[in-house]
Amino acid sequence: MFEGTVRVFLVWLGALMLMAPVSLAVAQNVDGVSDLKLPGISSYATPKGETSLALSGGGAITLSAQLTDKGSDITRGIVWRVFKPEAVNGKLPMVASSHGGTAVFQLEPGSYLVHASYGRAGATKRITVGKDAKRESLVLDAGGLKLDAVLSGGVRIPPKKLRFSIYEGTAEANGDRALIIPDVEPNSVVRLNAGIYHVVSTYGAVNAVIRSDIRVEAGKLTEATVEHHAAEITMKLVRETGGEAIADTSWSLLNESGDPIKETVGAFASMVLAEGDYTIIAKNRDRIYQKDFTVVAGQNQEIEVLATEAAAMDPEEGAD
Repeated sequence: MFEGTVRVFLVWLGALMLMAPVSLAVAQNVDGVSDLKLPGISSYATPKGETSLALSGGGAITLSAQLTDKGSDITRGIVWRVFKPEAVNGKLPMVASSHGGTAVFQLEPGSYLVHASYGRAGATKRITVGKDAKRESLVLDAGGLKLDAVLSGGVRIPPKKLRFSIYEGTAEANGDRALIIPDVEPNSVVRLNAGIYHVVSTYGAVNAVIRSDIRVEAGKLTEATVEHHAAEITMKLVRETGGEAIADTSWSLLNESGDPIKETVGAFASMVLAEGDYTIIAKNRDRIYQKDFTVVAGQNQEIEVLATEAAAMDPEEGAD
């Protein structure tokens, strides 16, 4: 179920996917390679001995990758890694690697594990190299995801105040989800294996959060736009309506249930808040002032808290 309004548009991935930036992949187990957990980039075991397993006199193996089983070869952006399948001290020895599109390796005859990563999409395949040249292909079963968010009525959100995090679609027994990519910028293309992902959109840094489950299809670019029900609020403590903000003020923000959700210090307290009812408490020197207010989605506003004797609270009483 989507939280908020999500509009998902599907278009062919095409050249846009090919121009997206490259990052490390999450390995996927395909083509009979079960339960394979490839190590991190710094955990590969170096082959023992002075002779490399990638030799000019070995068998030539040409490796290519496609987004779908009927797709054309990916011409750029792939990271190839070739491993010996027998672990050394618990690690798979990496014997060769390459960056780009279709790659050719000269390897000693034998069995190998090949991993192709394309952004955060990846696939692994077991291959056998002989003395004769041969060709192998890996189907990544991957697509792209492009995320954005707006306010009510389609109002754009400043990109610097908007971030996305992408999680595994299936939650663990304790309810947690594995984080795949944090801090994704809006309108950037992320390459992922086909499947359902849990996306968290954060506007600002307090409580304007939208969660959505989004499906990525192989060979296509999924564009998802979520709608935030929030607004930017600026608070200031003044001695009279329309007056200057009083410096050195401590601010505490409470939600409708009375739980504290934000504290800050300064003449102004500026933040993005989800729509709803709030209480703001301002403390300046030994005086405490309180005001209730409501945030309406898409309506930015300035809240003035009057520093008058009538509005002052007894510090011993605290906030209601």
